[in-house]
Amino acid sequence: MVTPDVIIIGAGAAGLMCAIEAGKRGRNVLVIDHARKSGNKIRMSGGGRCNFTNYHIDADNYLSNNPHFCKSALSRYTQWDFIDMVQRYHIPYHERSHGQLFCNDTAKDILDMLLAECKQANVRIKLKTTVQKIEKISKKNFRVLTDDGAIQCQSLVIATGGLSIPTMGASSYGYQVASQFGHHVWPTHAGLVPFTWQPVDKEKYASLTGIAVDSLVTYQNIQFRENLLFTHRGLSGPAILQISSYWQTGDKIEINLLPELDVFELLSQSKIDSPQKKLRTLLQTHLPKRLISIFIDNATLDLTLQSLTEKQLQIIAQQLQSWHFKPNGTEGYRTAEVTLGGVDCNEISSKTMESQKCSDLYFIGEVVDVTGWLGGYNFQWAWSSGWCAGQYV
Repeated sequence: MVTPDVIIIGAGAAGLMCAIEAGKRGRNVLVIDHARKSGNKIRMSGGGRCNFTNYHIDADNYLSNNPHFCKSALSRYTQWDFIDMVQRYHIPYHERSHGQLFCNDTAKDILDMLLAECKQANVRIKLKTTVQKIEKISKKNFRVLTDDGAIQCQSLVIATGGLSIPTMGASSYGYQVASQFGHHVWPTHAGLVPFTWQPVDKEKYASLTGIAVDSLVTYQNIQFRENLLFTHRGLSGPAILQISSYWQTGDKIEINLLPELDVFELLSQSKIDSPQKKLRTLLQTHLPKRLISIFIDNATLDLTLQSLTEKQLQIIAQQLQSWHFKPNGTEGYRTAEVTLGGVDCNEISSKTMESQKCSDLYFIGEVVDVTGWLGGYNFQWAWSSGWCAGQYV
């Protein structure tokens, strides 16, 4: 029987980071994954460029039933620590909006860096291996039964990720292990995911497919100002993905399609300055033609500003700046970037990531009930939680 000190189940971002740190401490580490390749989500993330972290990491950028849990890990292994590693490997990167950092060339640069660090730390990675059963056979030992035989270890790390993008090998296995060892698992659902149309809206907005506009999207007291994208299935784009993590089924969201302007003030002033100008002409300088004609009827658009009453101007402004949209639902795990919910943080040490229900059992990354915003926050949680566990396993 193979007997490494540490077995990590999951060769993704968190699992590889944990393996590197444990290996640096001289621990004999084995990483197991059922996939054919390591780091599949790293490879495909950020459109193949990997949004590997963000300059502005804060606990407020994360959702959890225990909002304080992530603070310790994020403060002990920061975005600056990961950036240092990226710079040490001379990986070219650039900043996009809101502090998001992407590789200049390819996401594979980040994965190659992690695998090189694993090699230096003598970490072994065993792919195409399915875990069939886990047992705690003594106070200090686990037995992991795989389709390629049994393996024994002292410390066991669950880094199996969530349910998002099942085509990349996502599964509920980590939650099953947590339940097996007495952990509470918060209900899971898709996060950072596009919304779908109600049947009646699908027909109304179908012609807008492909249009993207800068928008302010509001749900309860949460707001995001980024692009919104009309698709044939519904609404997507960064602003929608962000708000989707907070949205509850059956609720409406409010969308301001012209957040830069006070539209009523614009219309009122333009009525004074250019009374003969048509409403259509004025609005087309601010929004795409196709979009305007869907939100405001053509008869109104063809009127001159002079002929519009104050009440009509208020209604037009409201249609463009306070669109109340009720999603039919989301596209689900198929296209979701993350999974909300997961292993209850109240039963895990925020310092070590060790289970408080079972000694020497650790949970890191997306399997835990910590979900970041769009923009590199989820990768940073993977790096930080993996690093923390790596100091103790």
